[in-house]
Amino acid sequence: MIKIEGLKKSYGKTQALKGVSFEIEQGSIFGFVGPNGAGKTTTLKILATLMVPTEGKAYIDGVDVTKHPKKIRALMGYMPDFFGVYERIKVTEYLDFYASCYGISGGKRKSIIADLLELTDLGLKADAYVDSLSRGMKQRLCLARSLVHDPKVLLLDEPASGLDPRARVEMRELLRELKNMGKSIIISSHILPELAELCTEVGIIEGGELIAVGSVDNITAQLQQKKLIQVKVQEKISEARVLIEENPWVAAVNETADGVLQVRFSGDGEEQQKLLRALILAELPVLSFAESSNSLEDLFMQITKGVGR
Repeated sequence: MIKIEGLKKSYGKTQALKGVSFEIEQGSIFGFVGPNGAGKTTTLKILATLMVPTEGKAYIDGVDVTKHPKKIRALMGYMPDFFGVYERIKVTEYLDFYASCYGISGGKRKSIIADLLELTDLGLKADAYVDSLSRGMKQRLCLARSLVHDPKVLLLDEPASGLDPRARVEMRELLRELKNMGKSIIISSHILPELAELCTEVGIIEGGELIAVGSVDNITAQLQQKKLIQVKVQEKISEARVLIEENPWVAAVNETADGVLQVRFSGDGEEQQKLLRALILAELPVLSFAESSNSLEDLFMQITKGVGR
C-alpha cells in the first residue's frame, strides 16, 4: 500500500532524511517513532504531497507521490501535528467546508458528516463551536476532517499529542476501529510505549536515518541482547566504574543520581559471575548486583541518541 525508496530531503547543508526506505501493507498500522527533529514530520509531509523530496521515491497504492499529487490527495487523509481551527464556526460547518473542498455534493455531505460524528463520538457536539471544544475533541474532529473523502491511507502526525490519559485511550480505540475498516495508517510519535500495543510494525528513525524496522517484539528481542545490570557499592564508586568499563562485555556504564551504576552488558550468566567476582576480589564493597528488565523506554533510549532534543 505504501512504499518508500531511498527518501532524502535536504535544507541547504542540513539533511533531514538520509535515504529512508520501508513498506507498509494494506490494513496495517505502522508506528513511526523517533525523537523530536528525527525526520518523522518531513517524511509524512512528503507522503502528503506538501513537500518534494530531494532524492528517492514514494508510492501510495502504486501511485508516485511526486508525479501524481492530485491522485495521492484522493487516496490519503493527513492529520498534521498542529492544525488550524476556525473561530465562530460549528463542528458540522467545519466538516461541511472540508467535504466541499473534495467536491462532495451537498446531499451526500450531510450523511457523511453524520457518520463521521458518530464514528468519532462527536454527535453531541455537532452544533458546538469548534473553538469551545477540548483538546481531545479537537483531535477527534481533525481526524474526522481527514476522513471526509473516505481515504485508503491515513497519515497521522502525533495524534495523541497533548491529550490526557482518557483521551489517549479513546484515540487508540478509534484508530483500532479504523484499522478494522481496512484503513492503512502511519502514526508518528516520539514515545515508543504509546504505540507498542497498537501497531502492526514500528520504524525507529534517528537523525534522518531509519535504524530499526519490525514488530515491537522483534525490535525488543534484538535490543535485549544487551542486558541492564544494576550495581551498587557502598563507596569507591569511581574505582568500581573504571573496573566495570574495562570488562570486554560492557557496552556502557551510567551512574544514577543515587549512586547506582547501570551497566549495559552483552555477556551470559557466567560472564556476569566473573564481573561480580572481579569487583569482590578488588575489595570493592558491593551492596547489590542484579539484572534489571528493560522497559520500552529504556530500549528506545538505548537505540537512539536523542538528536533534536
